[in-house]
Amino acid sequence: MTSPEARATAGYLHGYSEREAARLGDQADTLAALVHAGTAYPTGSRVLEIGCGVGAQTVHLAQASPGAHITAVDHSAVSLAQARARIAAHAPAANVEWYHADLVDLPFSHAQFDHVFVCFVLEHLSDPRRVLAALRHVLRPKGTITVIEGDHGSALFHPASEYARAVIECQVQLQSAVGGNALIGRQLQPLLARAGYDDIVVRPRTVYADQTRPALVDGFTRNTFIAMVESVRDEALTAGLTTAAHWDRGITDLHRTAQANGTFHYTFFKAVAVNPSNDATVGP
Repeated sequence: MTSPEARATAGYLHGYSEREAARLGDQADTLAALVHAGTAYPTGSRVLEIGCGVGAQTVHLAQASPGAHITAVDHSAVSLAQARARIAAHAPAANVEWYHADLVDLPFSHAQFDHVFVCFVLEHLSDPRRVLAALRHVLRPKGTITVIEGDHGSALFHPASEYARAVIECQVQLQSAVGGNALIGRQLQPLLARAGYDDIVVRPRTVYADQTRPALVDGFTRNTFIAMVESVRDEALTAGLTTAAHWDRGITDLHRTAQANGTFHYTFFKAVAVNPSNDATVGP
């Protein structure tokens, strides 16, 4: 993505460090059953995954649909190299083809794919409707699109803490400042409708963690959600959204939700829709 006129992506707030790649892998592995349940494509299906990043979701997509041909696209060459390595290590038999491309200028022909898979991508786009509409061109009529997004407004936790709530809000504001939307999960149905899709079905996928679910406490509360918020400390302080003392208090309080008497709840939204057989123009 080279020109502001051509791109609909925002900056990736969390960066491309090895730590972030590890966090994305932990997130994908922890949430695999939740995110990928009900998603499996028939042998021979042509599946497009946009914004594949480091391949954390690609591994699970390939394992659930071993006979499908997956085309994975990302705008970061660094991430694509990591994705190739991840697939080679965890799903070496997967049929995956890799493309370095702009999400609104895809190098594919009309109706080339049977299905499109979009996971944790729209939250980073400055114009998600535009990307969803562009995907209709490469998706065959009556083909499906699956979109999965989180929504930071759904985070509920115990013990309650205004400081913890404030550091989450810092992350929401920072993502908005670079053109993204950390609250996008609640908007999937209208976004897909405005992009021209039919038969839209959106269902919540809820994560709840307490001491009786230690794998989720570690995998989601600590290593996915809190790690994500912790990663934007410097940006939050530089932007003047908080003070160091308030930030550290908020992170400490978030970690209390992962201790013996703590609980944490978060909702993802999974949408499945169909590309109509007509090419009617969609609204702005």
